[in-house]
Amino acid sequence: AYRDMGYLPSALINYLARLGWSHGDQEIFSLEEMIRHFSFDSVHTSAAVFDPDKLSWLNEHYIKTTPPEDLARHLEPFLIRSGLLEEGHGLDFAEISRVIPSLNQRAKTLVEMAEKSAFYFKKGVEFDDKAKTKFLTDEARPLLEKAIAGLSQLENFSSEEIELLFKKIVEEEGIKLGKLAQPVRVALTGTTVSPGIYDVILLLGKDETLARLKQALP
Repeated sequence: AYRDMGYLPSALINYLARLGWSHGDQEIFSLEEMIRHFSFDSVHTSAAVFDPDKLSWLNEHYIKTTPPEDLARHLEPFLIRSGLLEEGHGLDFAEISRVIPSLNQRAKTLVEMAEKSAFYFKKGVEFDDKAKTKFLTDEARPLLEKAIAGLSQLENFSSEEIELLFKKIVEEEGIKLGKLAQPVRVALTGTTVSPGIYDVILLLGKDETLARLKQALP
């Protein structure tokens, strides 16, 4: 079923309504707008053609625009199904929703969003072997140690302060940001692909970030 594939009910309703009906050039409708504008006079008589790309486009739109706490209610079953949360996990939707702003601008389905949120909900870090070999090297160790020292001293643990710290480190080392950000990303998430590194650090929080960085030291 499309719901099990990570499509939101609002996207499916919108798509199915537009499959055989139109209201000018408008593509996106709230349920209230559909009820208000619907007319049998505007129902098409020709056979409808299913367009999976259009459904995906609508789903992306609703993932981006649904309020985070509402989206968390739809995301929770996928987190449980993927083993990231257990039944009776004890988290409220406000807590689950914390990860959504860092993921909803790129995720196409709730399945994809659940997969990309693993770094936040999973206990500990499971490393991709290639990422670990490439980025958690002896060369990266002093950079990670500088990040640990700097982050531990931050009193205002904000995105702005973290960004300033990283800029300071790369300037002192004469390197590009990626030389620091990628080892930190792998240390915190286990992979080379994640939300923005400052978002990841803020989501994990100071204590968890420091614990993961120390654990990942080569």
